[in-house]
Amino acid sequence: MTIRVLLADDQALLRSAFRVLVDSEPDMEVVGEASDGAQAVLLAKERRPDVVLMDIRMPGTDGLAATRLISEDADLAQVHVVILTTFEVDDYVVQSLRAGACGFLGKGSEPEELLSAIRIAAGGDALLSPAATKGLIARFLAQGDGDDDRAPLRAERLDALTGREREVLVQVAGGHSNDEIAERLAVSPLTVKTHVNRAMAKLGARDRAQLVVIAYESGLVRPRVD
Repeated sequence: MTIRVLLADDQALLRSAFRVLVDSEPDMEVVGEASDGAQAVLLAKERRPDVVLMDIRMPGTDGLAATRLISEDADLAQVHVVILTTFEVDDYVVQSLRAGACGFLGKGSEPEELLSAIRIAAGGDALLSPAATKGLIARFLAQGDGDDDRAPLRAERLDALTGREREVLVQVAGGHSNDEIAERLAVSPLTVKTHVNRAMAKLGARDRAQLVVIAYESGLVRPRVD
């Protein structure tokens, strides 16, 4: 199956570079380019890409607003947004995850990382790479964004989870893959996947990235201070 990719960036040169890279892969193709968020939303509806590579800072409708519009559209439930950011130490990252992005990647990442990110996102998994940024996510979530009323609500929703689902959620929030979680909990990867899917359904999470946000917002996982 060919992974359909939409590029959204206000810099034509970067879009061109991304297009060459993506189209060079036998299992990927670029199905559209957008220079702002509004155009990205329109093309997402028209072309139904599997993955949108979304720049966060664009004129007019920015990447954050565009991501929210895409994630809130039930008809675009299979469209996964990966935020591309110049500054990985950026509070927009957390807002992007809350808006529905499945993850983010620094624009300075290696080509192999970008291609891997596309495949991970297309598979429905969260991309919280590079690994070092997971600590930043935790710190930003700990600082909050003025919406502290959500924390108790998130905590109450955790009551719907079984003990094992909570255990799995803690591991997901730590950035571990299904295989890694299976090894840690001495169960099969398929069992882990089942627990993850059930946790997402119970918590109303679109994907693993939102599970991570919920885990921190609810207080189930506390940020580490290095």
